[in-house]
Amino acid sequence: MVHLTLHPRDLIMLSPGDSAPDFSLPGLDGTDWGLTAAAGDPLLVAFIETDCPTCRLTIPYLKRLAEALGPNGDRVVAVSQDGGEETKELVEAYDVSFPVLLDVDLDVSRSYDPPSVPALFLVGRGGRIELSEVGFHKGDLNSAAEKMLSSLGLPVLTVAGPDDGAPAMKPGCTSRHLESAVPVSSGEVTVEATTEPSPEPIDLRPERAPAASRVTLADDEGPYEYCMSAGFSPFLPVVPPTVERVDTFLAAIPHPPDRVVGLVPPCYGPATIEKIVANAVMAGCKPEYMEVLIPVIKAACDERFNLHGVQATTHSATPLIILSGSAAARLGFASGAGVFGCVARANSSVGRALQLVMANLGGALPGEIDMSALGNPGRFSYCVAENHEESPWEPLHVELGFGQDESTVTLFAAGGLTEVSEHTARTGAGVLRTIAATLSTVWSWRRCGRVDAVVVLCPEHAATLSSDGFAKSDVRDFLFENTGVPLRAFDHEGTEGTQARDSYEEVLIDGEPHYRKFKDPSQIGIIVAGGTAGKFSAVMGGWLTGAEGSQIVTYPVKW
Repeated sequence: MVHLTLHPRDLIMLSPGDSAPDFSLPGLDGTDWGLTAAAGDPLLVAFIETDCPTCRLTIPYLKRLAEALGPNGDRVVAVSQDGGEETKELVEAYDVSFPVLLDVDLDVSRSYDPPSVPALFLVGRGGRIELSEVGFHKGDLNSAAEKMLSSLGLPVLTVAGPDDGAPAMKPGCTSRHLESAVPVSSGEVTVEATTEPSPEPIDLRPERAPAASRVTLADDEGPYEYCMSAGFSPFLPVVPPTVERVDTFLAAIPHPPDRVVGLVPPCYGPATIEKIVANAVMAGCKPEYMEVLIPVIKAACDERFNLHGVQATTHSATPLIILSGSAAARLGFASGAGVFGCVARANSSVGRALQLVMANLGGALPGEIDMSALGNPGRFSYCVAENHEESPWEPLHVELGFGQDESTVTLFAAGGLTEVSEHTARTGAGVLRTIAATLSTVWSWRRCGRVDAVVVLCPEHAATLSSDGFAKSDVRDFLFENTGVPLRAFDHEGTEGTQARDSYEEVLIDGEPHYRKFKDPSQIGIIVAGGTAGKFSAVMGGWLTGAEGSQIVTYPVKW
C-alpha cells in the first residue's frame, strides 16, 4: 500500500459558481485556442483521454450536441490529455469536427482538477462554471445540451436517449494529472493507493431485452450469401441462423431467450441468450458449449476487461479464451497438440462465437471501429484449454482461488503468438533464460512497465522445469527477475520507450545494467498447453495493462 500526501486543493474539482481559469492551448490543427477569446455564449469544455473507454463512449454524444448547435458547434471543445498522434487517431476514428486541444503538459488539467475523465465543464456567459461532472452521465449531457441550445434560442433536443444501447452512466478513468501524484511536504490529507484487484463493476445491465428480429428470404435468395451481405459475418460464410436451428438450440439450454447476459462494447448492444445463440449457431457451436460461452460473454462485457478499448485500438489485441478445469475435457476442448490451431470444434466454434458477438452486438467491424493496424489471426477464433494431464503444477483456476473441481474461463487481451524454441537447454534456468529473451520484446523492446504477457509452456519444457524443482511461482519470479532491456538499447533517442525511461527500474541482469521489463511478477501469466513432442513454448504479449487498459478477467463455468 502506497501513501501519498497531497495538498487539500488537489482533492477539489472546480464546482458550479467557480470562475473558470483562463487558458490557451494548441489545437490538433495547429492553431491556438484561448478561453478568453471564446468568451460569450455558454461553452462546454470536455477533458478526455484517448485510451479511456468512457471517453470514447462520450464522444459521439458531444458530436451530436455540436451538430445541434449548427454554426456554434465550435462551442463544444475537447481537451485531450494525450499527445498529438494518439489524439489524431481518436479524432479520425470518430470523425470529430469540433475543436480538440492538446494539454500535453497537463497544466490546464491541474487548474480544473477533475479526479477522472471524461470531465465536463459548462462555462457560462460570465465566465463561471455552470455545470461540472465526471464520467458518462446521460442526464448531465442532456442538461448541458439544454442550457446551450436554449441560450442560443435553438430547439432543445435530447442528445442522449434512454434506449440507444448505451448505459445511463459509466464511471470514467483517472485523470492523467493524478496518475503520477508526487508527495509534497505542505500537505495535510493522506490518500491511500492500493494495488488490490478492482472491485466488481456496477451492473448496468437490463434484465430483459427485445427479441431478435426475424427475416424471411425470397425463394431465390441463398441464406449463406444473405448472411454475408447482411454483415453477420462479411468475411467468411457462417451457418445460417434459421428460426428452426435457433429454437432447437434454445430448447436444449436452461435459460429464457430474453435474459441479458451483458452489454457488448463499444455499441453496448444487449447480449440476450437468444442473440448469443444465434451467433453460436452461425459459429457451429453445440448447445452444450453454452455452458462455457455464457461466462465468456460475461467476462468480455466486464468493464475491467475493457472490451471497448480492445475493440477500438490500433493494436492487434483480441480476447484470448483460456479454459481451465474439468469442463474442457468433458466438452471436447483441445489442450494438446496444435492447441492454437483450431483443431477441435469446441475451441474453434466458441472462439468464433465470441468474435461474432463482438462484431454483431458490439458493432466493431474492421476499418470502422476496429482500427487494428495489422489484425490478428485470433480475431477468427482464439480459444485454448490448459493441458492438465501434462502439467506438473496446479491449474490456472486453482491458482486464482477456485476449487479443484471447478472450471473457469479467463480472458486476456492478447496479441499474436510468438514461438520460443529451446531444444538444447537441459536445465530449467536455461529454458527460462531463452523465454525471458523473448519476453523482453513484448509490445516493443524498449517499452517497460505497462506491459503484461502470458507464457505458454509446452509439456517438455514444463517437465524440465519441474524436475529442476521449479514451482509455477518460481517460474514467474525467475522470469520477472531476469527479463529486462539493457541500458545500451536506449542509446538511440527517439525510439519507442525511451521517453518514459525515467520511470523504469534499473537492475543488474547477468552483470549488465538493465531496465526491468515488468513492474510486478503478476504481469506474467503462465499456463501449460500443447503437445508432448517438440520443445516449443510461446509468449503472447497483451494490450495496455492495469486499470487504464485491460485487466485479465476470470469467470466460473456454470449454467
